[in-house]
Amino acid sequence: MERNETARVEAFSDGVFAIAITLLIIEVHVPLRDHAGELGHELLHQWPSYFGYLTSFLTIGVMWLNHHRVFTLIDRYDQTHLLLNLLLLLLIAFLPFPTAVLARFIETDGARAAVALYGVTMVLIAVAFFCWWQWASGGRRLIAPEVPQEQLDAITRAYNPGTLLYLGALGLGLLEPWVGAAAFLALAVFYALPRDLGRT
Repeated sequence: MERNETARVEAFSDGVFAIAITLLIIEVHVPLRDHAGELGHELLHQWPSYFGYLTSFLTIGVMWLNHHRVFTLIDRYDQTHLLLNLLLLLLIAFLPFPTAVLARFIETDGARAAVALYGVTMVLIAVAFFCWWQWASGGRRLIAPEVPQEQLDAITRAYNPGTLLYLGALGLGLLEPWVGAAAFLALAVFYALPRDLGRT
């Protein structure tokens, strides 16, 4: 186990989060000049891209906030936590792809497959994040001594339902793609709302 090295892990992670959240805007295209006379229509026509951008931006942003919160509570890492962190970052970095697929196909016959891809990615991210947190907090394995147990318990309670909620949104998406897509946005907004998890 290494001590006093978590800053390097967090800095690397921040870089991946920043790149992933920036890549989301690539799917929002500037209309061609040939369509200048219909610019307003062309801009409105891209609303699925705006929808996907907002949903995934909020999702990655909240993940980053929670990732940062956890790193204010731990004072060391081990090999397993590093590997779990890499798995989480792998999935976060992948998210711009299903976001682009969702935006491009939500109004087509491929909508159900697009929502399924997005939903499965979100479920895997939720599972990876929960495992990452559980490894750090279980038995206070990597937690700084001064952090109160009540704070850890509050965070665990907040994280517990995440996987089930994303599975539920995925199920809705398989039944009705637009309902599932709306559910993912609703979850992103819900998790972005301020909540009292104790001092960090």
